[in-house]
Amino acid sequence: MEYLTVAMAKGRIANEAISLLESAGILFSDFNEKSRKLIFTDDDRNIKLIFVKAVDVPTYVELGAADIGVIGKDVLLEDPKDVYELMDLGIGKCKLSVAGFPSDQLLDRSQLTVASKYPNLAKMYFDQKGIRTEVIKLNGSVELAPLIDMADCIVDIVETGATLKENGLVVLEDVANVSARLIVNKASFAIKTERIQQFIADVKIGLEVYL
Repeated sequence: MEYLTVAMAKGRIANEAISLLESAGILFSDFNEKSRKLIFTDDDRNIKLIFVKAVDVPTYVELGAADIGVIGKDVLLEDPKDVYELMDLGIGKCKLSVAGFPSDQLLDRSQLTVASKYPNLAKMYFDQKGIRTEVIKLNGSVELAPLIDMADCIVDIVETGATLKENGLVVLEDVANVSARLIVNKASFAIKTERIQQFIADVKIGLEVYL
């Protein structure tokens, strides 16, 4: 039988997703989060799990290299792809937020410099508020930007807020709630309808046990 290929990125969401699948009886006994392997198969050899960079998951699914993807809503919002978004998995919950110094009244300004891994979402958010922005795209250590006067604020994912606190920053406004979503390639959904629907049904059972 041809594998059903599922793409995701290693990390917290992947660990939660694999635990969720185990709750549904889909076991990956050879999976080890410290392993450098990029491909794992389930014990029944029906499902192939491939690990790619988070931002690439929707691309793999859109192009059919993967039938299914598990990815944060933030990635889908920043760079929409031509895929079906079929489920909110309810895992990997966090917020996309505007953060800066506690004393700043940023939203009273008419123009801001914003640092973010999500330039499109950041610009869209401030455009809706009528605030002009210069958005600086950064791929890491976004919190550093306000500390060295490179930006007035940041737009980034916030889980516990610990990193912000340690750097003297606070959440000023929430932009969006984020959680992991299950996405599907459109052609795969047409060709492998029964298998994908069964996979989704199994995931729903797993959610009832896991959450």
